Amino acid sequence: MTATRDGETSKDLKAEWPFPVAAALGSRVRAQGIERELRARLAFPDRKHLAVEDGRIVLRFEADQEERLSAASRVVETVLAGVDALAVLPREVDDILTILPRERLKWLKDGRLQSAGTRTVKLRGRAKAVTFHVFDPRQIEDVLDRDLPALWRIEDAEALKEKRARAAGKAALARGGKAEPKAAKPAKASRSRDPKPRLREWDAFDAEGFLR
Repeated sequence: MTATRDGETSKDLKAEWPFPVAAALGSRVRAQGIERELRARLAFPDRKHLAVEDGRIVLRFEADQEERLSAASRVVETVLAGVDALAVLPREVDDILTILPRERLKWLKDGRLQSAGTRTVKLRGRAKAVTFHVFDPRQIEDVLDRDLPALWRIEDAEALKEKRARAAGKAALARGGKAEPKAAKPAKASRSRDPKPRLREWDAFDAEGFLR
């Protein structure tokens, strides 16, 4: 940190630090997230005194506010000391890796992206709080360096192709099963009949010998 009199007005005090570009992982969204984190850690009245400009983090206070400048400076230095481990938010992951939200959710679900925990916040204008996963910057940096999203997209495309092939095969088998003629039911056995019909009083008629 460097603390000096602001050249714009000789009465003002200024402290500044180089912005941690490496921690942003090449992402404008991540850089904005680091700036928001700095502001969120400051006391509410001091947030308006922080600015990020020309690759620098700057605090400006009036000359009689040296104690406030010192307190705010300690907060900024604390955040910068741990900025490399600052959790990566979902929107930041999407921007760093150049992926879609649905891809992030899919890869998180199947374990290719690993959650570093969850965070719950209440957004302005919403009655209910929102809970979301955050990510370890070291893992996100590793995924970025190895260009894993490109490999995962290839794997997903191949898996989808296989899934569609299996579905088509099952559909073909189902259609073939319906086309086969049903087996004929076995005919019911015909009732056995007496070769000599038994007419009424036939025995008496036969005994008289009329047929001889």
